[in-house]
Amino acid sequence: MPTFNYHFSDMCRALTLLISLTLCLFVHAQSDSARITRVTSYGVGYANVLDTYLSPLEYTGPELRAMRESIRRVTIAHQPVYRQSLFQLNASILDNPAKTGSEIYLLANWNYTWLKPLLTQSRFSVSAGPQLAANIGMLYNARNSNNPVQAKAYINAAISGMATYQTHLMGHPLHLRYQLSVPLLGLMFSPEYGQAYYELTLSHNWSRNICFTSPHNQPAIRQLISADFPIGKLSLRLSYLFDLQQSEVNKLKSHAWSHTIMLGFIKQFTLTPYFPRQ
Repeated sequence: MPTFNYHFSDMCRALTLLISLTLCLFVHAQSDSARITRVTSYGVGYANVLDTYLSPLEYTGPELRAMRESIRRVTIAHQPVYRQSLFQLNASILDNPAKTGSEIYLLANWNYTWLKPLLTQSRFSVSAGPQLAANIGMLYNARNSNNPVQAKAYINAAISGMATYQTHLMGHPLHLRYQLSVPLLGLMFSPEYGQAYYELTLSHNWSRNICFTSPHNQPAIRQLISADFPIGKLSLRLSYLFDLQQSEVNKLKSHAWSHTIMLGFIKQFTLTPYFPRQ
């Protein structure tokens, strides 16, 4: 136990340092452009979910997802940076292979990313930077009378990269984009194998329920491919999201894999400074 606590506290300090450094970027960022691009997307897809705390079986079924993205150019240390906020909410109703049991999966995800341009050409650009990610949700198994719910809560310091390409299709502008996000360090809540949730309320030591994560026990990836194009007076975004979240902590395995096709509505607007009358 002492060895575990020592390593856990060191890991927490390392993650806290990374998050603090990333938050410093937010504090020192200055608006370089009042123009904001905001995209609201809705999609349907397919999900595959496993959580051995509830069941050793994989549950599969349809997924509904909503996504809201806001991106704006700012300046940090006299360098242009794109600040991206991305919020997602997804819900799935799942069945086991024999269709004898069902699960409900809900997850809310928020990412805040700083993207530094690394390569900029007339049509092609590449950028990359740090990302903060927070996730909270739940998984409910309708067959379990004891411990039917597993809570999902984890935060990550991640790295994200984006590539964009400007072209034309049938005389209309077409903006193509690919974004990749990979978590590097994080903290995740997880009960221990065989531990009931009521036991957590009686425990005075949660050090074993707050687990340090890195690619060795949380090999996750999120990829988003999108195409922006106009139709009449509308600006639309068609996108494909591959979301692979998985972990193995406290002798419990879990994963949530999904493939989702989304349609979004793009809105660009400019912030107007307000000066009160003297």
